Amino acid sequence: MYKGVVVGDGYRSDLWLEEKLIVEVKTVETILPIHRAQLMAYLKLSGNRLGLLLNFNVRLMKDGIERWVNGLPE
Repeated sequence: MYKGVVVGDGYRSDLWLEEKLIVEVKTVETILPIHRAQLMAYLKLSGNRLGLLLNFNVRLMKDGIERWVNGLPE
């Protein structure tokens, strides 16, 4: 439910840790704006402030991590 509306099963994050951190996992050549928008939608729908967007299609994992706080990249 979001603002009294049932949003359905189409919105499911990959991981929701202790109802505080949303983790969205990808294996893509490049993170696109749609991937970031997906994470932002999950944060908004859940009421959480902290999210991670992880892309496993990188040589070094540190290059595939985006941390989002309050809807802004950090």
